[in-house]
Amino acid sequence: MTFDFDRRIDRRNTRSYKWDQGEKLYGDKDVLPLWVADMDFLSPPAVREVIAKRAAIGIYGYSIREDSYLDSIVEWFRTRHGWTIKPEWITDVPSVVTSLSLCVEQFSEPGGDVVLQSPVYYPFYDVIRSNGRNVVKNPLVIRDGRLEMDYEQLETLFRAGAKLLLLCSPHNPGGRVWSREELLRLGELCLRYGVTVVSDEIHCDLALPGHKHIPFATLSPELADITVTCLAATKTFNLPGLHTSYTVISNPELRRKFEGRIKTLSLHMAQHFAQDAVQAAYREGGEWLDAMLTYVAGNVDFAIDYLAQHLPEVKPLRPEGTYLLWIDCRGLGLDVSGLKELMYRKAKVVFNEGSSFGSEGEGWLRINLACPRSIVEEALESFCRAANGL
Repeated sequence: MTFDFDRRIDRRNTRSYKWDQGEKLYGDKDVLPLWVADMDFLSPPAVREVIAKRAAIGIYGYSIREDSYLDSIVEWFRTRHGWTIKPEWITDVPSVVTSLSLCVEQFSEPGGDVVLQSPVYYPFYDVIRSNGRNVVKNPLVIRDGRLEMDYEQLETLFRAGAKLLLLCSPHNPGGRVWSREELLRLGELCLRYGVTVVSDEIHCDLALPGHKHIPFATLSPELADITVTCLAATKTFNLPGLHTSYTVISNPELRRKFEGRIKTLSLHMAQHFAQDAVQAAYREGGEWLDAMLTYVAGNVDFAIDYLAQHLPEVKPLRPEGTYLLWIDCRGLGLDVSGLKELMYRKAKVVFNEGSSFGSEGEGWLRINLACPRSIVEEALESFCRAANGL
């Protein structure tokens, strides 16, 4: 089957968080948005078909969760990631960020330190602070054109008493797909200091060609025992509006505590459309996913080559996973407000401004490349032209 990822689909006036807030957020309804991490591609055909069939029922009452849904998750991770998951380890949650917040609440103490590796997806900061905990940074370092972990500094944080780590794997915004060796070294520190790991692996299926995601919980039974893995089909198959995700927790005590809070907040009910969409995606969406990743890898090559030719002051980090490009714009000599002025007013494009991922991201931008190549070209052309005109 062939898929037309070059097709430009008009998403304006569809209540799109990405496309319908230009005037409200940036003062211009016509800015070109390459920011929010959803795709401008149609979801897989099987997903669209099953949602239409589900909608045709015409009654949208309470739903139950069937074993076939859990089986589709188990089979997907067995075949795609070599991970043997038991159905009882799976707990549905409305979103990965919800899971992160509940884990901070349940597995750390009020006023305690929670470690993140900055720059990182900005809700990591929110879920720590909103739960009355302290953000403790283990800043990533750039070596040989990619982000790497600073294990020595991390050990000082664990030695000082931090007992919870939020891991982003693959990494957003930097696009790192952590190697087995890197994760094992991280895991050794967590075991030594009794640290619980909450691993956000929502981008696990988006390792680009030539790279392989390693689920943290597969490294050893001991590491699985201290890990809560946060997962979803939403990033993989462009389903974020369905608000569905799940955790995998093999440790029965951690799972009991987590599920207890889910039920207390009445977040445990099955969603009418999500179960069918996830099943269809995992059972019939593999071919679409492989084709999409090949297309996005082409967008990555195009974007990096274009910036090298037209704006060499900007230095992208080549991603190993995700559909996000993290670019170093410090060579332009602009502060945060200057970068925003360049994007929104002069180039009329929207990328994510880097300081939202932490102070280590100041001077950087994140570009969403999960869109037709013509949109990538149009956005980069406008951005480079505006930057060269400064």
